[in-house]
Amino acid sequence: MKILKGNPTPEELAALVAVLATRTAPAPPAPDTTRAGNWATYWRNARTPFHPGPGQWRASAHP
Repeated sequence: MKILKGNPTPEELAALVAVLATRTAPAPPAPDTTRAGNWATYWRNARTPFHPGPGQWRASAHP
């Protein structure tokens, strides 16, 4: 970097370098937005199986 005009102070040069460094920094990586496949989504949302026992047939009708 070369200053062609003026006589900047060390603080002004530091401010200029800080601004240029933030402008040229690489962008942060984008978050992973991939979704689970259809089978994974199905099994994640599937209900747990019913357990046999007294009165369970009544409980099967009420989620």
